[in-house]
Amino acid sequence: MNKSEKKRLKFSLILPIFFVFVMWLVKLYEYFLNLHFYEYGIYPQRFENFSGIFLAPFIHGDFKHLISNTFPFLILGTGLFYFYRKYAYKVFWLIFIFSGFWVWLAARPSYHIGASGVIYGLASFLIFSGLIHKNKALTAVSLITVFLYGSMVWGVLPIKPGVSWEGHLFGAVTGLIISIAFANKKPAQETVKKKEQKDEISEFSEPTISSDIYNKVEYFYEEDINA
Repeated sequence: MNKSEKKRLKFSLILPIFFVFVMWLVKLYEYFLNLHFYEYGIYPQRFENFSGIFLAPFIHGDFKHLISNTFPFLILGTGLFYFYRKYAYKVFWLIFIFSGFWVWLAARPSYHIGASGVIYGLASFLIFSGLIHKNKALTAVSLITVFLYGSMVWGVLPIKPGVSWEGHLFGAVTGLIISIAFANKKPAQETVKKKEQKDEISEFSEPTISSDIYNKVEYFYEEDINA
């Protein structure tokens, strides 16, 4: 990994680590003060719980729930910012807001908490973006995460009681829609390839060659508490 890639990786870790830090801070605050914040989660079609769209991802039922969301969030969040540095913030906030909004609009009348909806949105976006752009690395990051946490595959179905499968489903659908909306935005690796190709041509071309040649070169760019 060269210096540029290391720098990009460090940048990619900033927001995922910050979000995970806040998630743990909230849970520890609950635990040590014997509090329960689930009522600040999303309760569908209640205007007083509309703020849950923004608060629910930071609230978890227990430490097991929190831990199960921590590692996928870190991996997928880092993947998003690593491959889509230029557009990552926009994509992230769209997934964050709309995955929760659909839950508030159409889920069961119950409290929905946890970062799972955002995680499913990130996984869905990276998988389908990888397929759209035929980027093997991008798709691999998401698929490996999904297979490591195998329950993600079945999480979109109403199988397990007490689990917000609607949050998972709406998160996945949100990620798919956004991947299509951003289909013309190329992953960072493709942009890097384009730059490397330009540099290579500039380095090895003779100064006497007509600039018209460069115009012929093609570049490839880029509960109820429900967890």
